[in-house]
Amino acid sequence: MEFRTIVNIPRPTFELEPCERILFVGSCFADNIGKRFVEEKFRAVVNPFGVMYNPVSVLHTVEKMEGHSFDTAVFTLGTNHVYVERATGEIVDNCQKRPQREFEECELTIEACVDALHEAIALLRQANPKVNVIVTVSPIRYAKYSFHGSQLSKAVLLLAADKLVKDEGERIYYFPAYEIVNDELRDYRFYKADMLHPNSQAVAYIWEQLVATCFSAEAKQFLKAWQPIKEALAHRPFNPEAAAYQDFIKQTKEKARLLKLKYPNLELNL
Repeated sequence: MEFRTIVNIPRPTFELEPCERILFVGSCFADNIGKRFVEEKFRAVVNPFGVMYNPVSVLHTVEKMEGHSFDTAVFTLGTNHVYVERATGEIVDNCQKRPQREFEECELTIEACVDALHEAIALLRQANPKVNVIVTVSPIRYAKYSFHGSQLSKAVLLLAADKLVKDEGERIYYFPAYEIVNDELRDYRFYKADMLHPNSQAVAYIWEQLVATCFSAEAKQFLKAWQPIKEALAHRPFNPEAAAYQDFIKQTKEKARLLKLKYPNLELNL
């Protein structure tokens, strides 16, 4: 008997390779997943201008990164709600604690979301025509909209993501993070104390699904080789000056050096 619904995750037409250059832009969920990629030695840039919740703000980050080339970009969409500055009519990414009266809250349509993401992808392709794009919808619910309002917002994003994938073709892929958390991990033990944000266990599970479906065999092999070195470098001894620990560090650094010979793009600060 099966006591939970398993989300079927199709494989993309592309695969993530070791130490790829990856741009993560989006909600705080993008932060959580992006940090794991950094830990695993991908050359990842994670929300370089802060958390971006809506598709237009995602576009704004990509515009600021113009000229930077990435192998893959990951867009995590949090909401279709935006804040428009009354004085300029422009969507702002951060109200910077200015008075609420200076802004008007609006909701992006499906078409507006898709248009912003099309433009972001076009900009990325100027630097790398072969860039791959992964789109996800954040599973984090926004209680301030009411839970019904939050679901409506997610529905707009899900429809926008679906249209974007159909429009763009093979180099864009929808990863069902939203569905995994809300359908497969539908238990509050997978949430933080606020009962809104997925906890570290949920994030780790999504990471495992990403690895299983999106990573190449070479990338999986790299993770396996990097794991003991990462753990060794993170070890904090009681006596750093002890001969045994110094020998341990020397051996670890030699393993890291050999790994870098195999993967020249591996960035290490030893």
